[in-house]
Amino acid sequence: MTQFGEFVSTHVEDGIATLRIDRPKLNPLNAAIQEGILEAAHEVSDDDAVSAVIVYGGERSFAAGADIKEMEAMTYADMVKRSGRLSACFSAVAQIPKPTVAAIEGFALGGGCELALTCDFRIAGEGAKLGQPEVLLGVIPGAGGTQRLTRLVGPARAKDLVFSGRFVEADEALAMGLVDQVVPAGEVYAAAQRRMSSYVGAASLAIRAAKEAIDRGQDVDLDTGLAMESQLFAGLFATEDRATGMRSFVEEGPGKARFSGR
Repeated sequence: MTQFGEFVSTHVEDGIATLRIDRPKLNPLNAAIQEGILEAAHEVSDDDAVSAVIVYGGERSFAAGADIKEMEAMTYADMVKRSGRLSACFSAVAQIPKPTVAAIEGFALGGGCELALTCDFRIAGEGAKLGQPEVLLGVIPGAGGTQRLTRLVGPARAKDLVFSGRFVEADEALAMGLVDQVVPAGEVYAAAQRRMSSYVGAASLAIRAAKEAIDRGQDVDLDTGLAMESQLFAGLFATEDRATGMRSFVEEGPGKARFSGR
């Protein structure tokens, strides 16, 4: 296990890294935790032993939002300096070049919901509650909530959640596409492990390229996205995995290749 400050850690088992937040009672995300998340995201990004990543806050709460006691004392000048860094800390998770899943038990509110939005997938327990309640504090989401949420669920649903600040229970979150799977409470982490295990031993360079094409393609016009896709596709013909995969397909049929990640 590697520790990043007092409340953030990572451990790797069977090719899957868990980025764990553990700050009793509900994982409020203070500046130190935000910085720890950034460092942990860089660590798992660079670790060749990691094929996929689970972001997890434990069985009680994924993360119940920012540390309001810390934030209350901040001035406009303070937040001008901090807000860009806050966004960068969360974007580091979005930029992990490997499949990621948020394993959500309990609350994922405010910054906690924004952290979940940085992941490729979200699995929620039946008792989970998600939301962007910042408007109830007189502010708006500041770490991706107005942007990633809109891209995920559409502008009307995003406006409903952000304007009202209301909490969404797991079934409604699933119906609107805010989460991808709902499982019984207490089974979220195991479900996340099962989902991520399918990427262990997969063609990691191809997955990396696919993630880049999909994520970056959302922010450009179609022609630019197609050009980006073409370049990434062509680039994979320089990899050992491409040669392995195609040779295995010709000789043995689909789904039998053993990839090296090179």
